[in-house]
Amino acid sequence: MPAKRQLFIHDVILIGIMAVLAACGLIYEYLLSHYAGRVLGAVETAIYAMIGIMIVSMGIGAFAARLFKHPFTAFAWLEAVIALVGMSAILLIAGLIALIGTLPQVLTDIFNLPPGTVLDGNILINLQEMAEFTPYFAGFLLGFLIGMEIPLIARVRQQVYGTFLENNAGTIYGADYIGAGVGAAIWVTFMLSMDITQAAVLTALLNVLAGCVFLWRYFDKVKWAKALVLFHVLLLAILLLLANKGQSWMQQFTNVLYKDQVILSTQSNYQHIAVTERIISVDQPPILDLYLNGRLQFSSADEHIYHAMLVYPAMAASARHDNILLIGGGDGLALRNVLKWNPKQVTLIDLDPTLVGLFSESAFIEDGSVEDTSLEGKSAKRINQQMVALNEQAFSDPRVKVILGDAFIEINPLIAQQAKFDTIIIDLPDPSHPDLNKLYSDFFYTKVGRLLQGDGAMVIQSTSPYHAKRAFQSIGKTVSAAGFGHVEQYRQNVPSFGEWGWTIATKIGQSASNRIKSQSHFPVEDSWITSAIILGAFAFPANFYSNINEIQVNYLGSSVLFQYHHQAWQKDQGLYYQPQP
Repeated sequence: MPAKRQLFIHDVILIGIMAVLAACGLIYEYLLSHYAGRVLGAVETAIYAMIGIMIVSMGIGAFAARLFKHPFTAFAWLEAVIALVGMSAILLIAGLIALIGTLPQVLTDIFNLPPGTVLDGNILINLQEMAEFTPYFAGFLLGFLIGMEIPLIARVRQQVYGTFLENNAGTIYGADYIGAGVGAAIWVTFMLSMDITQAAVLTALLNVLAGCVFLWRYFDKVKWAKALVLFHVLLLAILLLLANKGQSWMQQFTNVLYKDQVILSTQSNYQHIAVTERIISVDQPPILDLYLNGRLQFSSADEHIYHAMLVYPAMAASARHDNILLIGGGDGLALRNVLKWNPKQVTLIDLDPTLVGLFSESAFIEDGSVEDTSLEGKSAKRINQQMVALNEQAFSDPRVKVILGDAFIEINPLIAQQAKFDTIIIDLPDPSHPDLNKLYSDFFYTKVGRLLQGDGAMVIQSTSPYHAKRAFQSIGKTVSAAGFGHVEQYRQNVPSFGEWGWTIATKIGQSASNRIKSQSHFPVEDSWITSAIILGAFAFPANFYSNINEIQVNYLGSSVLFQYHHQAWQKDQGLYYQPQP
């Protein structure tokens, strides 16, 4: 048996390598999960599915490790292959999806078909569906390879000691768990907001360095070691290439996922933000679309319809407009409309400073100081200028106070201060994630109700009553369960979304629709909305609420609304655009 000092050195190297590889493995898992959510749209489902697939494939890989008779050779080559797959998987997936996405146009050009012809045959649809599952295939492959690491390095360690090690598995698993924890910390602290290709390159670099250390220390025990050295040189060359070109390649591939040209793609700590641009003519401003995690949030072509229907009914139904609370709406477009009512103060709560920064030159935070949240780069600066023009510099208004944080938490100090608001406008993304689901719960609406003046009104964006009918109805029923006296729902067609809906509530006195009906004229001039349009929006088909008794309230801790929404929206808006007849 080797001397204790030598064994200690071996253990430091092997356990250290295992910890590094565990960190890399977890980051690879997060990267693929993150990208799968971005491509497939259903973020929560994609992440959980990817994690589940990788865990199962790791188990299969652990069984498969026994097929290799030479653990030193198998482990050394395994790490090189994992680094290659890890650094290139996302880029290859994006390239494949882009290739299939452009195939209809390529065929149209080849066969010189008339302009506007849409090829949507079964073969193309099947190829598209298959392409959407390539992230899962890559996850399975990577998980299978990662699963072989622990059994192989355990055998390596045992051969180094030259005897059976009673606590071998515990030592290796301990290093694996600690390394995975470090990987999670690195992901949350640094890589979550990095470009996804750069994060993959950095992770693969650690992977390659760990493999190089192993190869250096056990060179004489590895078969075809010289070939493996050349392979590592090739890996480093690929890493340099991807570090230099990967981001631009990824941008080009990403363009295919959206209807229009992507002019901004960035990852904040909370979400992926993309802006697309469509040029209509040289004498008209371009149409800008904002996507969060692949979901369309607004189009500059018709956002005025959505935001008018969100803001004006609640403002018109409120007795005063002095103090307004906006929850969400980090794009400042609802804020722009609120400011037309001449409020004394508007408080806006939004989670993501990067999003707020995109729509403002600076964001005013709680203590009155100014936090620079502008995005970097010439392209982002130009987009920032366009967005600021779109919301008419709403965040620069001195009456606006921005609180950056989770609204579920940030409303608690307002309640403690006994703050009261004349109108409350909740403009949050759809409840497609459990973290958002809680912001549509009875508990949250009850707390928000404590901030509303008795003669005020609260409005909530409530997804589509056509595409997600049960989710829409559940929001209305949940607001009623929170104790509001009058709860109504209304709808309007927004071309970019289709039919969209909102929920409006008052605590005492008349309902919102009756308050609006009693007004002799609309308080604010607008080029589109009128009292008649608002009142007409409250009308639904005769049997629309016939199933209301079957609809459940979204209590805090339940996933009722999340499930309703997920079942209704199987495909994401904006991805793989298919023109409708």
